[in-house]
Amino acid sequence: MSNHSVEDIKSESNRLRGSLLDSLADPVTGALRESDQTLIKYHGSYQQDDRDLRDERRRQKLEQAYQFMIRTRTPGGVVTPSQWLKLDAIATQYANHSLRITTRQAFQYHGVIKRELKATMQAINAALIDTLAACGDVNRNVLVAANPLESRAHAEVQAWAAKLSEHLLPNTRAYYEIWLDEERVAGSGEEEEPIYGATYLPRKFKVGFAVPPVNDVDVFANDLGFIAVLDDGALVGFNLVIGGGMGATHGDAETYPRVGNVIGFITPEQLLDVATAVVTTQRDLGNRELRKRARFKYTIDDHGLDTVVGEIERRSGVTLQPTRAFRFEHNGDRYGWVEGEDGRWHLTLHLFAGRIADTSHATHLTGLREIANVHRGEFRMTANQNLVIAGVPAGERERIDTLVKTHGLDAGDRLGTALQRAAVACVALPTCGLAMAEAERYLPDFTDRLQPVLEKHGLRDAPILLRISGCPNGCSRPYLAEIALVGKAPGRYNLMLGGDARGQRLNTLYRENIDEAAILATLDELFARYAGERADGEGFGDFLHRSGVIALPAYPTHRQIALELHA
Repeated sequence: MSNHSVEDIKSESNRLRGSLLDSLADPVTGALRESDQTLIKYHGSYQQDDRDLRDERRRQKLEQAYQFMIRTRTPGGVVTPSQWLKLDAIATQYANHSLRITTRQAFQYHGVIKRELKATMQAINAALIDTLAACGDVNRNVLVAANPLESRAHAEVQAWAAKLSEHLLPNTRAYYEIWLDEERVAGSGEEEEPIYGATYLPRKFKVGFAVPPVNDVDVFANDLGFIAVLDDGALVGFNLVIGGGMGATHGDAETYPRVGNVIGFITPEQLLDVATAVVTTQRDLGNRELRKRARFKYTIDDHGLDTVVGEIERRSGVTLQPTRAFRFEHNGDRYGWVEGEDGRWHLTLHLFAGRIADTSHATHLTGLREIANVHRGEFRMTANQNLVIAGVPAGERERIDTLVKTHGLDAGDRLGTALQRAAVACVALPTCGLAMAEAERYLPDFTDRLQPVLEKHGLRDAPILLRISGCPNGCSRPYLAEIALVGKAPGRYNLMLGGDARGQRLNTLYRENIDEAAILATLDELFARYAGERADGEGFGDFLHRSGVIALPAYPTHRQIALELHA
C-alpha cells in the first residue's frame, strides 16, 4: 500500500476506528476491508493468511485461509504467573496452541480467526494486558534489559520504561470501544493526540533500554535508545541513542539498515520530555510522501544529525550533557541461574526461535504452565526470544529445576551448541505476508547442517551470532549478526557477514541470492581461515574485518557508531 493511501486512511479513520466494527461483523468473508487491515495494526493485530494453503485454496476457488496475528504490549516483557496462565489458556482456546516470544519481548498469537478475534482481545485484556499500539505507525512495545546484573537498577529502568510506554500510548478510545465494548461518547473520533497528531507517525517507532555490560536489546537498532548509566549500582541517568533501524528493501540503495547515534546524557527526570521531543520531531520532520523512507533513521540522514539534535533540545527544553562512558560486552542472553542483589535467583531458558508449544520431543507449553502454577516471582521475555523465570527464592530453585527437566525446557542449554543458543529467527512463512523465504521453520535445519562445518574446523563451541530473516525488513535484527541469512526467494538468501557480538556494528552483503549449498561452502572456507588465523578471543565478525575479508558497509561514516570511544 502506498504511503499516500496509508496517510489518507489514518486521516479519515476517526482516530483509528474506521469501519472496523462493520468489518468484524461481516459474516461473508474471513477478511477485513482493505482500509481496516491497516487500522487494525494500531490495535495490535495483523490480518494474514496461511500461505501453505494458498495454491490449494485457489484451485478450489475458495477464499484464502484468513487469520489474524495478535501481539501483546508488555513493556520489558514482564508478566506475572497469573497473567502467564491466562495467556496460555488463550493460546489453547483461540490460537494455534502455541505462544511465541518476539524479538520485542512480546507474545504473538497466530491462527486466530475473525469471528473469534474480539473474544481473544477481551481475554487478553482480562489478563490485565492489552495490545494497543503493539503495531502501526506509533511507538511499539518498549524493550528493557531482561537479565540484568543488578536487581535494583533493573527495577528502576523497568519502571521508567513502563512510564514511557504509557506516556506514548495514543489517546483515542477506539481500542476500548471496539474490543472492550466501552460506550462511545460525544466527541469520539476527535480526541486530541498531543504527541501523535491527527495522522500519527510517518512509520513505526521503536524504543529500547539497555543496561551495560549486556546489550541484549540491541539498543543501537532502535529509533530511540536509552543506555543506563549506573553509579555504585544506582541509576543516575541514560545515554541517549537515536536513529537505529533494521529495515531495508532488496536492491534499493535508498533504503538501508542503520545503527543509532549516541548523542548525549540525560537524567531520569528528563526522560519523558526528551522522548516526547524525539517522537514529535519525527512526527513533524519524517517523510510522509515515501513510506520506504519514513523511518526516523532517514529523517536524521535527510535533515542532518545536528539539526535533529537541536530540534530535540528545543522541543524538550533540555540541553544534552556529554555522553558518559559505557561499555558493552555482548548482545546475547546469559543462560542458567544468576543471583540478584536481593538474594533472589533468575533462570534463563533457551527457547528455539521463541516458540513455546507441546511437541513429540518436549512439553514446553505444559511445563511452563506447571511452573506458573507454583512460581512466586515473574516471567521476563528477552529480546533474543528466550525466557527468564525471575525472582525465584533460593529454596524454590530445586522445584523449578525439576519441572524444567521433566518437560525438556533445558534441552536448548543441555543439547544446544553455542551457535544454536545465540541464533534468532523471525516467523516468516507460512503466516507473514512479507516473507520471501523460510526463517523460523528453517533455523533448526540450517543450524544442524552448519554445526558439522564448524566442528570440522575445531569450532564446535565458537560463540558465533547467527540470525535468519525471511525478508529484508529485519525483524530478527539480522544486520547486526556475524552471520545472517536474509530471504531473497524460496530457498535462497543474501549472505551477510561481519557484525559483532556487542550489537554495535552492521554486517555487509558478502554473497547475494545463493542457496544452502553455496552458503555452507562459503562458510566452510571462511571457518577454515578463522580457525587458523584468529587471535585469542577474537570473534568471527571481528576476524573478518581484521583479515580484510570484508569491509565496513559502504555507508557514510555518521551512520556507524564511533566504536573507538566505547570499545
